Parts: sequence; C-alpha cells; structure tokens
Amino acid sequence: MADHYASKQPGGFKNHIENVAIVGAAGVSGKFMVEELLRTGKQKVTAITRQGGTAQMPAGIEVKKVNYDDPSSLTEALRGQDAFIITMGARAPPEQQTRLIEAAAAAGVPWVIPNEFGSDNANETLRKDVLINDVKTKYRDLIEKLGKSSWIGVACGFWYEFSLGGGPDRFGFDIKNRSAVFFDEGTQPLTTSTWAQNGRGVANLLNLKILRDDENDQSPCLSDFKNKFAYIGSFVVSQKDMLDSVMRVTGTKPKDWKISHEPSKERYEKGLEDFQTGNWLGMSRALYTRMFFPDGSGNHAATRGLDNDKLGLPKEDLDEFTGIAVRMALDGSLGHYG
Repeated sequence: MADHYASKQPGGFKNHIENVAIVGAAGVSGKFMVEELLRTGKQKVTAITRQGGTAQMPAGIEVKKVNYDDPSSLTEALRGQDAFIITMGARAPPEQQTRLIEAAAAAGVPWVIPNEFGSDNANETLRKDVLINDVKTKYRDLIEKLGKSSWIGVACGFWYEFSLGGGPDRFGFDIKNRSAVFFDEGTQPLTTSTWAQNGRGVANLLNLKILRDDENDQSPCLSDFKNKFAYIGSFVVSQKDMLDSVMRVTGTKPKDWKISHEPSKERYEKGLEDFQTGNWLGMSRALYTRMFFPDGSGNHAATRGLDNDKLGLPKEDLDEFTGIAVRMALDGSLGHYG
C-alpha cells in the first residue's frame, strides 16, 4: 500500500531508529547486543536498570535507574525511545516484563523486542510442549492489546557456547569428563546461534530502515517483521556434529569419549516430571531434548528459513565457537549462568 512507504509519510517522519533502550545491558546476551549497537553507532543506547543495582554497565551508554514498583518511573525512563529490548533470565518475576511492556505503551515506544530469544515460538505445538516458552505468548498478546507498540520476536535457537559447554542437561555434553548423552542416535540437527550472532541480529534488525522508500525500493525494512519473528542462526548441527567439532578442538578421538544414548521422548517426559517437583534442571533437560525430537521443529533454518542475509549476518566458524565453549566448560565460567 502506498501509505506504507516513507515517501508518503507526513513531514518530520523518521525512517530509522535513533534511540534504543535495553533491560539487561550487562547481562549474558544483552551485552552482545549493546556491543553491536555501539559498534555500528547508529543509535543512542540507554540501559534501564533497577535502583540500587550494582551491575557494571558498558561504556558509551546512558543509564537510567528505575523503580519497578512505580509505573511512572518506568514510563519516564522509556519516554522518547524508538525501540525497547527486554532481556532477562528465565527465573525473573513474570510481572516484571508485564510492567515493562505497559510502561513502553504508556511512553509511546513504537517497537518492542520482548524477552523472546530462543526457539520458534510461532510453532504452536513446539511452544505448548515447553511451559516456559508457552507463557511468552501472553507478552506478545499484551503488546498488541495495548496497541501502542509492535513486537518483534527473535528466534535464534539455543546459544551455542552456553549450551555446549554448560553441562549434560543442555546439549548432553560433559566436556570436562569427556562424556556425552546422545538423544536417540544423536543425528537430529537443530539451529543454534552464538551470543555474538544473536547480538548482531538484534542490532542489524534495528539498523534497518523502518519503511521502504517507495514502490521501487526492494530492500528489507523493520516493518517486514512487525508482530512477527526474525529467524537467525549460526549453525545447523546434530550432537554428532558437535562431538566431531569438540574432538577437533581438543585433539581427542572417539575412544577418549564415553557416549550413551537416551530416547528423546523418554528424556523429555522425565525432565518435565522432575520440573514439577521444583527441579529446574528437569526443565532444562525437557526444553533441550524437545528441540532434538525427530519432527525437526528445533531446526528453524529448515522449517522457516533464515533472515541472515536480510540482516547482513556473517557465516561463522563452528570450531572457533566450540573452542570457546570448551574453555568455558573447563574453567567453570558457565556455572553462574544457570
């Protein structure tokens, strides 16, 4: 439609994002987003952080401290922002994101990227199989109901370094003890992203023009992703592919590794049972195992296609990031990430 072109907008229309606010700027994923936003240098970046918080914020950004129990504090901090990125841990109080979304609407923030980094939550069956993914639907619905902002979900799959190096409850690998649990035969591929690729994906998304210039402009724009998911990835790999990479990086051979197998469905169901008793590692096992089911739903590169080219994302070297995962597994630095 003609009114969807920048050339048809009223005077004063800005066809790009100038101001970006982020919750979790110093966090495990947020810091990579901030790094990329600062590197490209197209936006002013503001960190929204809790009053009394002690996290060391990256240099080069503005910091606004807020009171999560005071809606006016949140709204004022977000006033004048063009986009708002929310990153937070899986165990963050659920009402926290609700308050942030409501404040973004009250402040008139046009674009919100909710805490939606992971699997393909547009896949209803996949989403409903994992509770912590299914609950994310209500935040997208809230953004649309409030009617002041549009959301963009980022489907990036699991973070590769975090998942490979973080122990057997994730990708099944205990690198320190050279053992691995293969789900079924270990041959089912899934799409996974590095932290760096995830950061680039978010930054490059917000660097797109908002609307196409005119009917002759065929370049991607932010509005292509309005109330939709952007699909990104670094690698499409199976557990066997990961093991091959680990052996290349560590100089080990198959005989050096203890490999066991578990049926994926049984492992998934046992994980859910454990979670119902309060064991969060059970949820981790269920969440990860579900993405390796033979239905292929964990491989959004195959089921949806990737937006990497639209977002100018580079190809990455698998062994380079396997090496990072191995080092983090051996030095224990992944332990405090959950």
